[in-house]
Amino acid sequence: MINGDNGNAIVITDLHHQFDNRPALRNVNTAIQRGIITGIVGPDGAGKTTLIRLIAGLLKASGGAIRVEGLDPIIDANKLRPQLGYMPQKFGLYEELTVQENLNLYADLCDLVGEKRHTSFTQLLAFTNLAHFTDRPAGKLSGGMKQKLALACTLLGSPRVVLLDEPSVGVDPISRRELWKMMGELVHNGITIIWSTSYLDEAELCSEVLLMNEGHVVYSGPPETIISRMRGRSIQLRQITGNKRTVLKKALCSPYVIDGVIQGSSLRLVLQEGHQLPDLLQDLAHLDAGDAAHFIEVKPCLEDAFIDILGGGPGGESVLANHMPEIHLDTSVDQDAVIQAHELTRLFGDFIATERINFRVKRGEIFGLLGPNGAGKSTTFKMMCGLLKPSSGWAKVMGLDLKKSASKARSQLGYMAQKFALYGNLTVEQNLQFFSGIYGLRGKTQRNTIDDMVRVFDLTPYLAIQADALPLGFKQRLALSCAIMHQPPLLFLDEPTSGVDPITRREFWTHINGLVEKGVTVMVTTHFMDEAEYCDRIALIYRGRTIAAGTPDELKAMATIEGEATVTMEETFIRLVQRDEHNENL
Repeated sequence: MINGDNGNAIVITDLHHQFDNRPALRNVNTAIQRGIITGIVGPDGAGKTTLIRLIAGLLKASGGAIRVEGLDPIIDANKLRPQLGYMPQKFGLYEELTVQENLNLYADLCDLVGEKRHTSFTQLLAFTNLAHFTDRPAGKLSGGMKQKLALACTLLGSPRVVLLDEPSVGVDPISRRELWKMMGELVHNGITIIWSTSYLDEAELCSEVLLMNEGHVVYSGPPETIISRMRGRSIQLRQITGNKRTVLKKALCSPYVIDGVIQGSSLRLVLQEGHQLPDLLQDLAHLDAGDAAHFIEVKPCLEDAFIDILGGGPGGESVLANHMPEIHLDTSVDQDAVIQAHELTRLFGDFIATERINFRVKRGEIFGLLGPNGAGKSTTFKMMCGLLKPSSGWAKVMGLDLKKSASKARSQLGYMAQKFALYGNLTVEQNLQFFSGIYGLRGKTQRNTIDDMVRVFDLTPYLAIQADALPLGFKQRLALSCAIMHQPPLLFLDEPTSGVDPITRREFWTHINGLVEKGVTVMVTTHFMDEAEYCDRIALIYRGRTIAAGTPDELKAMATIEGEATVTMEETFIRLVQRDEHNENL
């Protein structure tokens, strides 16, 4: 232990940093304890990644001081490097190299040789369950396995401090749980872990959290302390018989409510400070939730406190939905089957990626495809978009067979890809011009549409900026604007909010809920289980098969043990997958 450090692995004093006269961090003063997991949370642009890179010595601070195990990350870089492990936000390994070749490369960089090198490889491959995949190229690993490989490379050399920047983005709930189990083992061995995350349920598992906003640390301490401040302000509206999206929109207009989300057939609401459940009861009649609807108080969570500290959510009005016209389908289209999959099967050589998938999606419905990494949901999704031909079976959108009329079918849908799929070297304005042209918009119609998207998504300050340089939240806005500018009746969203903070996620779903109310039909894949609650129905896919289907509440009922309170969607996901594995092994 460093003398006088009071058990702190990292001490930060009066830290500030700026990029081109734009402040990224402002007078940060904090200490991070040794041998625990400290979570760093905050909205997009809060300064989380900048702080981690400064601690890692990848940036030189504009002012202030950082000490990591008593060492300056810049001045003492050579001494500190062996004690520090850093896992960047984006997968930073070489995808064309195998698992073993990546480990070899990082071991060389750490000057790890001889018996110590061999022992480290053996331990880390066992620790990450990658021992059977050493010959597989990193690019062919599932999302969860990629993160495990990145973690293994980070841990080479036995660092004392490990910096993880959004390690669970794009990772399914089972892999996330496995990552957290690994973190517990590392902490048990005395390693200090700093974990940046946009998942607030994840941050609740940390011993301490740093909540950041606009470059400031606005809270530092145990998550339970800040959660306790919300007692009595978190409620649920149950047994809604009206339209839950309309009820949510009305609830968010109440002067007593600062936040609200859909939870299956119910709503979860957070009340304004100084107000509790009795204040909202008088508003119940105005919500049009039905005679059976009633409120109950529920346990607060870190996300409630997060939203409260940041001044509340974005509200229930969608400027985009208000701008979009009502979607009216041709009478020849079956309103109960605007998206269909029948015995949908896809083979890659001898590998069965999907096997006899069936579903029908109604007009104005949100249909979710869930599943672990590598389960087959992305393959299914690509076939439904006409981007991949099925080996057998068929897929239809708006009555059009995607095998026979793929081009015509694609003109009926908007597509938002899993990874930011716009042109990063083009400006925001150039992307809007390009994609509006792709969708056949010309002349005055094209100019008016672009102007509308710029206004709706507040893109004016960013028009001349290259898309790659945008903050994550504005990348998402740009991607959504490009997907819906031709006003499609169908919207396909492939993990649309991966890595974004709760405020941005709420803004996004306010738009989606508003579009659905206009008659847009949505198909979505997601690893974020709270997001799955917005779906009207879900198909859970595992090993290429549909293992469960129904509403979020029906899936939760399938996973609930007799005498148990209703389980979370994340626990539901894990239990149903594990149950299927158990049945397969019988």
